[in-house]
Amino acid sequence: MLTAPFLVGVLSSEPRWVHLPLAAFWAVGYFAFFASGLWLKSHRRARYLPPVGAYAAASLLLGGLVLALRPDLVLWAPLFVPPLAVGLVASARRQDRALVSGLATTVGSCLMVLVAHDAGGGTDWRWAWLLAAVLAAYFCGTVFYVKTLIRERGSEPHYWLSVAFHGMATLAMIPAGGALTAVFALLTVRAAIVPAFPVTPKRAGIGEIVATLAVAAAALATTV
Repeated sequence: MLTAPFLVGVLSSEPRWVHLPLAAFWAVGYFAFFASGLWLKSHRRARYLPPVGAYAAASLLLGGLVLALRPDLVLWAPLFVPPLAVGLVASARRQDRALVSGLATTVGSCLMVLVAHDAGGGTDWRWAWLLAAVLAAYFCGTVFYVKTLIRERGSEPHYWLSVAFHGMATLAMIPAGGALTAVFALLTVRAAIVPAFPVTPKRAGIGEIVATLAVAAAALATTV
């Protein structure tokens, strides 16, 4: 969920030197977000604060380097404010595992497709937004699906919500082409069948890696 949107954005344009500090900023920025969430979740205990300061400082330095190379990329920053705010507020309320928080941060991560596309000199914005939307649909489905395997295993409401979301996502992919529709149809079948079997977190994670590669490949092969 962290690397796929960035790589898809790069592949949808072309690799450039600015992508190196941008990748570092994206990774360290996530560490800063995660550390901040832990600090807020702990009711601001002092022992959780040093990592927040360290990662925040590193993020500022890397972000400054990115802007030194491409000042115009700062225009994308406002898009990330709402999902970050939702995630941090949820952590402060000790609700970071809530569905709304997971969906908000998932959508936020997929916005990196647009930033990486812009950084690579991409100009096909219709395609870039499609790629971001496809990844958002897939990863939001993952939020529902993984809950049916682990935290909400055996919960019928979560199960049917997962299956229904995947089914609607499949229908939404029909205009984009056969490859994406086929991949999302298989994801719907997976969402319907796999929760009936015991699945370890490790196996679930491996499955998500394979599914992510399939979705990314199908999306990049789609023309608009």
